[in-house]
Amino acid sequence: MAHDIVDQSIPLPADPGTAAPTPALESQADPRDTINPRYAHSESYLSLVWRRFRRSVMGMIGLGLVVLLLVVAIFADFFAPIDPKQANIGFAPPDVLSFVRADGSFSLMPVIYQLSEGEELDPITFQPIIGPDYENPTELGFFVKGYRYHLLWFIPADIHFFGATDSSKTFHLLGTDKFGRDILARGIVGSRISLTIALVVTLLTTVIGTLVGITSGYLGGRFDRWTQKLVEFVLAFPQLPLYLALTSLIPITAPSNVFIAFVIGVMVVLGWAQLSREVRSKTLFMSRIEYVRAAVAVGAGDGRIITRHILPNVLSHVIVAVTLSVPSVVLLESFLGFLGFAVKPPLISWGLMLQDTASFSVIGSYPWILSPVIFVLVTVFAFNALGDGLRDAIDPY
Repeated sequence: MAHDIVDQSIPLPADPGTAAPTPALESQADPRDTINPRYAHSESYLSLVWRRFRRSVMGMIGLGLVVLLLVVAIFADFFAPIDPKQANIGFAPPDVLSFVRADGSFSLMPVIYQLSEGEELDPITFQPIIGPDYENPTELGFFVKGYRYHLLWFIPADIHFFGATDSSKTFHLLGTDKFGRDILARGIVGSRISLTIALVVTLLTTVIGTLVGITSGYLGGRFDRWTQKLVEFVLAFPQLPLYLALTSLIPITAPSNVFIAFVIGVMVVLGWAQLSREVRSKTLFMSRIEYVRAAVAVGAGDGRIITRHILPNVLSHVIVAVTLSVPSVVLLESFLGFLGFAVKPPLISWGLMLQDTASFSVIGSYPWILSPVIFVLVTVFAFNALGDGLRDAIDPY
């Protein structure tokens, strides 16, 4: 009878033909090992980059500013409230912008009070005191009529994004230059030339630098040695004297389009070498990876290896380099325009507008002529923030 007693605490082995449930093991499963249905499907590389890029606050701010700058540059005449070529009496300070009327009531739309000379005299200089003219306010509004222009260069229009509701009145939010031209309108219209030069130069230098760098790094040998000697010569050459020497070769009577094309060509000739050196170093690293050697072993051509295996892996660095090189070109164009070697009138650019700041006495008397610096700072910040966000999103390390 003692042998018939079975210890109930010892589990009996399960029948090999039946699958015994294991509730204890199921309850011990880690919930972190379960796959989120949202990410159960495979994501493309661009979607992964975008998901990482959205986490960068500065990158998103830079993207928004870049899109805004491009839209303003394309539709510059629509956003310019006043004719940028309309001249007046000369330097005029910025008008007063207020949401409060002269009687103390609040206004949803801002009101402009132009500065005028009052009857009171300054006790020291005995000059009339300049102050806001509260008796003649200028009402502002959106989508108002103004000077006529051609939208997208061929559609006649006279509607502007904002401006004075009375087309006979003018206002100057950033003041005027020495010829009495509105600085805000000229800065908005000047963004078209400055950004066009920056984007065209960046595009050409990127294409040339990428092709030369990949070809030099992949082929190697004598071609690589002679190419790198040329790159070293371009990098070692003092660029500023060459800019000034080459741009001074163009006669003053040359058309503005020819002058801009020549300036773009000079910037491209001197700007592709640095990116070429960076792309070459990336290509030397990529050419030693196993799948590239496997493609060579199976008989793939050089063109296929460069375009299908090396170029896609180099594009991440090239994209970041593009966003970081645009601010450099904008600063260079502004500097050359300040010296008078970039854009000639009647065209408008930010560098050309800064020529009025060449004298300290003018800056001291009319400090608002430094307003074009704001456009340059916003552009440089926008593209740098976008480039930093893309670098963090694209680089897996």
